[in-house]
Amino acid sequence: MSSEDSTAHSGRVVNTGDGYERVDDDDSDRASPDDPDGDANDDLGRAGWVLVAVVVLAFLIIPGIIYLRPTAPGELGFRFLAAMLVLPFLPALLLGVTAVWSLVAGGE
Repeated sequence: MSSEDSTAHSGRVVNTGDGYERVDDDDSDRASPDDPDGDANDDLGRAGWVLVAVVVLAFLIIPGIIYLRPTAPGELGFRFLAAMLVLPFLPALLLGVTAVWSLVAGGE
């Protein structure tokens, strides 16, 4: 196959398992009739937004509360060592449970 022959066709070559096949990229740019804008997969859905909210809670809000009010667990009756072990564990546990739920709910 010469270089002139390979540049004559637009598209890319993919391995199909049985051999190589040329695929045109022109079809991938067109939007489907159900989705005129071509952005149906851009929405996170309910499970995705819940996961985003829990990530913000676990990485910004809870650490911010610990940073701004380090005496808050002591005011609630927790010892310092127990509070500093439990407070980071709760958002991590919540994040893990939410991630598994969003994975299971996102498959539907």
